[in-house]
Amino acid sequence: MTEPTTWLTQDAFDRLSEELAYLKGEGRREISAKIAHAREEGDLSENAGYHAAREEQGHQEARIRVLTAMLENAKVGEAPGESDEVTPGSLVTIYYDDDPDDDDTFVLGSRELMGLDDSVALEVFSPQSPLGAAVLGAKVGATVSYTAPTGSKIQVTIVEVKPFTG
Repeated sequence: MTEPTTWLTQDAFDRLSEELAYLKGEGRREISAKIAHAREEGDLSENAGYHAAREEQGHQEARIRVLTAMLENAKVGEAPGESDEVTPGSLVTIYYDDDPDDDDTFVLGSRELMGLDDSVALEVFSPQSPLGAAVLGAKVGATVSYTAPTGSKIQVTIVEVKPFTG
């Protein structure tokens, strides 16, 4: 299965590349040292430190696989310019057709890839999510529909699209 292309700013690409290099180098050495130290403590079947270190190693290796795939399939460039079409990296405002007074503004992309931390209260939807896939490529004024995880059909109209600048 081919991994989807991931849009990244140069800053995000550099930051994720640094994280990957750390995890593959120093990170692996640190985990190996933790495992070796825990092994020295004796019986592995009852050694919580050993099992915790092995679990941490598993999480780290999974993160390495995710980052490797993401960076191999990354499209690096600047944030999209002014456009009325929804693209990854866009700040999108929509309203729900069943309640035009209920509007939402979100970033189409990834919280991690856009460099957003938890202090930013902005919603972020992946282009692969139901809403993200529905609005991707649509223009201001377009009405699109998607199926929510609950199974209900939802229609939204795109009110505004502008580049997300952080």
